[in-house]
Amino acid sequence: MKNNFENMYSHGFVRLAACIPSLRVSDPIYNAAKTIELSQEAYKQKAVLSIFPELGISAYSNEDLFFHDALQQSVMEALEILLNASVSMDMVITVGAPLRVMDALYNCAVVIHKGKILGIPVKSYLPNYREFYEKRHFKPASSLFTDKIDLLGYKDVPIGNDLIFKAEKIRDFSFFCEICEDLWVPIPPSCCASVRGSTIIANLSASNVTTGKAEYRKALVLNQSARCISGYLYTAAGPGESTTDMAWDGHAIISENGELLSESERFSWEPRVITADIDLDRIIKDRMTMTTYSEAVPADTTKTSFRYVKIPLGIPSENTIPVREISRFPYVPVNQEARGRRSAEVYNIQVQGLAKRIISTKTKNLVIGVSGGLDSTHALTVCAKTMDLLRMPRGNIKAFTLPGFATSEKTAENALKLMALLGVDARQIDIRESCMQMFRDIRHPYAEGTEQYDTTFENVQAGQRTSLLFRLANQMQGLVVGTGDLSELSLGWCTYGVGDHMSHYNVNASLPKTLIQYIIRWTAETETIGQNVSSTLLEILNTEISPELVPVNGSKKLLQSTEDAIGPYELQDFNLFYCLRYGFLPSKIAFLAWCAWHDKEKGQWPNVPYENRHQYDISEIKYWLGIFIHRFYKISQFKRSCVPNGPKVGSGGSLSPRSDYRAPSDNEETPWIEDMLNIPDHM
Repeated sequence: MKNNFENMYSHGFVRLAACIPSLRVSDPIYNAAKTIELSQEAYKQKAVLSIFPELGISAYSNEDLFFHDALQQSVMEALEILLNASVSMDMVITVGAPLRVMDALYNCAVVIHKGKILGIPVKSYLPNYREFYEKRHFKPASSLFTDKIDLLGYKDVPIGNDLIFKAEKIRDFSFFCEICEDLWVPIPPSCCASVRGSTIIANLSASNVTTGKAEYRKALVLNQSARCISGYLYTAAGPGESTTDMAWDGHAIISENGELLSESERFSWEPRVITADIDLDRIIKDRMTMTTYSEAVPADTTKTSFRYVKIPLGIPSENTIPVREISRFPYVPVNQEARGRRSAEVYNIQVQGLAKRIISTKTKNLVIGVSGGLDSTHALTVCAKTMDLLRMPRGNIKAFTLPGFATSEKTAENALKLMALLGVDARQIDIRESCMQMFRDIRHPYAEGTEQYDTTFENVQAGQRTSLLFRLANQMQGLVVGTGDLSELSLGWCTYGVGDHMSHYNVNASLPKTLIQYIIRWTAETETIGQNVSSTLLEILNTEISPELVPVNGSKKLLQSTEDAIGPYELQDFNLFYCLRYGFLPSKIAFLAWCAWHDKEKGQWPNVPYENRHQYDISEIKYWLGIFIHRFYKISQFKRSCVPNGPKVGSGGSLSPRSDYRAPSDNEETPWIEDMLNIPDHM
């Protein structure tokens, strides 16, 4: 059931908190008070789960004091105080405590919700090496002779290392607790818990600090969240633990599927609450599509059997916007250095793919149409780099500019200039006369002087260009290099069988328009293709995107604008990413787009002159998303069912029917259109 559109909990997000309180060794009452303070802070931030460090109620560094009755009694009193305080917070609180079960002590997590103890996870692996000697004090979970205990007046509380806590009202929100060393073993318990449905892993840790340990610790957390395709919360002991023989840095980490979402400042004496918003839909979708995920279960069924504990957790009703960064350009890294690495890698993938095709076909010449636009510009530089790699002359690139009825002076000039600077074999063939002959042959009104700029008028030009390139390739024993991109293919913005749709090999097949823009800028800035080409690349980059098939409109001189017809590429690439990569509902995609784009100043990257300071309100987002859904799901698949070969470059997906995306050409759009009703018209 949907709630408020502006509430992230309506769109598969949950806010989680990792807390590092100040504490005193052997003072559980004090520690409970500090735990309550941070719990209240996390609750005010609308978190639904907060976790605290290992043995945080007593402190981790008690050593043999764990055996003393006074400390054990005080732990019970502290837990009761915490239980009473939790009644007013509809949030799960998970704390660490030493608990006596029968005649042994266990290192436990106590899971609390609104004054009740839901369950008690127990540490599986006890370190007993170097500075650790936990087996002196505790027994591992495998030593338990019971799976339930009575505690603080609650009967039959589940206890063990096989508990998965599952929210009743928040879809797909379930979590499993492992404690410190459990993460450091070859097969952590969270591996089995994840394939049995836990979407979140909570690690209550003490984890003293030594030189270099923090980097390794963070790598473990991120890698485990990636391996388990889960959210992972980790919190370690901070200020107040005994420094008799060890030191503590108070390291808290929250990650999602290998991505760092939040991290605490280390070595701080101030108590800390870090939060992050986990996208449960993203986790579930990745698990669904990775078919080997659920098969990765050990043969030992004792490690894969779990008990599920229900959590009567409510959904925060107030409007809550994600605090995580939602990039406006999901195909492009936000960090400038990362953008450079991504651009170089994509470029090399394209070059490697084309080089292999040249070698395997024993082709010496490449034939390419160059319009002076973004796609053909990038494809031409890839061709040039490929020739350099194969130590073949760039003159083997037969580049043709094919001006038609609407070709502008600017794009024609840029195309010729680029070809000259790259040192390719550049030629020009005017297609207008041959197009006129076809107009006469098919009796199109334009042949008689009537300005009828219909689909036929446009497609005759696209078809003539393609026909010329293929026949030139026959004549020159060459290979036609395609230039059409992923964005155009997703929207069906290509003429079937000709134009950008068809080639012998398409190097741009899985590159969206926004990524091509950034790679061209990277190519110019790094002078990857030569020092003298950069200014021309930047000039092309700043040219408005147009198919240039319809002449400008009389005295108004209005250029035929692609984005006026099919929507801003920056929005449509955003829609494409979340549709193709995750299959999200339109209402969720619209919510994400609104979070990313409604604030004019949010998420702007400095020194990127071609990125205007755009913003879109929910009505614009809904309108262009509707256009995307209709074109993507209803009218364009038949074009994607027969596309040329081309390399996949990113995890964002490809639309090749041989690779990432297989779909019928005659499906309906009804389910997606129906969900559009959940998107408001105004906010």
